[in-house]
Formats: sequence, C-alpha cells, structure tokens
Amino acid sequence: MPHEIIQAEARGWLAAHPAAAGSSVVTSLPDLSELSALGFEGWRDWFVAAARDVFRWVPPPGVAIFYQSDIRHEGIWIDKGYLLMQAAQAESSHLIWHKIVCRKPPGTLGLGRPSYSHLLCFAAQLPVAARRLSPDVLADAGEALWTRGMGVAAGRLACEYLRDETDTRIVVDPFCGRGSVLAVAAELGFDVLGVELHAKRCRAARAAISRALAGG
Repeated sequence: MPHEIIQAEARGWLAAHPAAAGSSVVTSLPDLSELSALGFEGWRDWFVAAARDVFRWVPPPGVAIFYQSDIRHEGIWIDKGYLLMQAAQAESSHLIWHKIVCRKPPGTLGLGRPSYSHLLCFAAQLPVAARRLSPDVLADAGEALWTRGMGVAAGRLACEYLRDETDTRIVVDPFCGRGSVLAVAAELGFDVLGVELHAKRCRAARAAISRALAGG
C-alpha cells in the first residue's frame, strides 16, 4: 500500500487480514445475478453474512458505507437496506445516515430494478455531530465505470464524508469490481485497498486508480 488491489475471495480475505488502524469500508455487496448458483435463499443468507463480516472487520472509530440497489425476485421487492439493517443489528452497528442516489432522473417510469440506490453509513461508535452537511437525495449518481459500479458522484459523496467527518486514512473496498470508488478515494488523497475475485476486474481497478492519480 498506499494503493493496492488484491485478487482474492473477499470474505476469506477479511477473515485472514485484520484491519489497519484508520480503515473504513466503502463497498457494494454482490446481488443475486452475480451469485445465482446459491439460489435466492442462499444469496440472501450470504448477503447478510457478508455484511456482518464487514461490520466485524471495520475498526472503531471507522465506518462502513454501502451502495446497494434493490432487486425484484419472482415479483417480490427485495430491500437491500433492510438486509443491511439485519446485519448491523446483529453486530451492534448503528445506522448513521441513509441517502437516496438517483440512477435515472427522478420520475422515470419503469419495471424491474428501481431507478435509485441506497447509500447507507454504519458505525459501531456514534460519531460527533456532522461538521459539513450533504444532501439526503443525490439527483445524479454520476458516471459509472461499469453497469454494477458506484457512480462517481455517489462515491465522491461517501469519500468526502470520510475525509470531513472521520479519521479515516485508508478506504477499503472488499468487493471492488473495477475500482470506481477507490479511484475517487485515491484522487481525494486516501490510501486505498481493494479486493476482487476476478483478474480482469483487478486490472481494470488498478488502471482506474492510476488514471485518477494522473488527473484523468
């Protein structure tokens, strides 16, 4: 480190590598489409267990920020914010804030996946009062490096909160994909650490961080 992408299975890596002081997590947990072999019930159990892994791993006074989009399964709406709350309650972590990020313009009509995502921040320790306000609804997620990636504007909101309101020095994404949020974090001056199972995505994440550090 300061900027490192590791090819590994995230939950196993978290279990084997204690967090360094000053670490916080910004991540998106995989949805059912990426873990379809588990089946719906298996994926839902995996999602809650993976979130619990993250909550246990983050050292106080660090925070865990999740960017998640709900899904429909056989006509039923699956609220990932609710699944994260289940995991947080099991690990005695507190919901500090919950923001809505528009992935499409407000008022967009459509079936299937919603046009917004959740951005939720959790901490084991209650923080001091915020020094800098930020919007509860972000009207545009910003450009994403890939279809499952966090938009640049959403990533910047999360990382600016870490910069302005916490003592975070290292931004960790254990499911980093192509490195969308880590590129933003590196640009803002954080050390970054990503974990990703797929080699192609690891290479893309390293390239995204290098571009961000080079100014574009």
